[in-house]
Amino acid sequence: CVFSTAAQQRSTGDECGPEDARDEPKHPLSDCTLEHKAIKLEEQVRDLTERYRKALADSENVRRRTQKFVEDAKLFGIQSFCRDLVEVADILEKTTESAVEEAEPSNPNPTLKKIYEGLSLIEAKLQSVFAKHGLQKMNPVGGKYDPYDHEIVCHVPAEGMQPGTIVLVTQDGYKLHGRTIRHALVGVAVESQ
Repeated sequence: CVFSTAAQQRSTGDECGPEDARDEPKHPLSDCTLEHKAIKLEEQVRDLTERYRKALADSENVRRRTQKFVEDAKLFGIQSFCRDLVEVADILEKTTESAVEEAEPSNPNPTLKKIYEGLSLIEAKLQSVFAKHGLQKMNPVGGKYDPYDHEIVCHVPAEGMQPGTIVLVTQDGYKLHGRTIRHALVGVAVESQ
């Protein structure tokens, strides 16, 4: 009895399937409604495509800026260290200058001469290490004054020089990979009155 009922239910269920068109409700959609929905979907696709392009461009800009920031950090991460070493180079240069003044030809002291030669070698090696790492001493004498590279400490009346030309350097300036890390202290030519 139980088996026959199950068989009957199965056979009854088989009769009403998705293929039976009599029981399926009909959705009458007009062509106008379909066209309206298609237009809406096309607008959404355009909007989403535009948003995607903007997001892609923004992410590319962020990637480029981050890459530039990392490259700058690699190049200029030693900037404060270089500033400190530049001060040491100044002291070494002044010491070398004073040693050469003491080791004049009238003073035949061989020890002073050897000290001067040693200081000159150290100074040359220090400048070569600076150049190796992109640190360069500025040589502005004879050039035009640039407020990004120079700081005026005095005005010098100079005949034969154009006003604004650097005549004197009281402290050397340095650049690290083209970026000024210490301004040169300069004297600028002015018209003599």
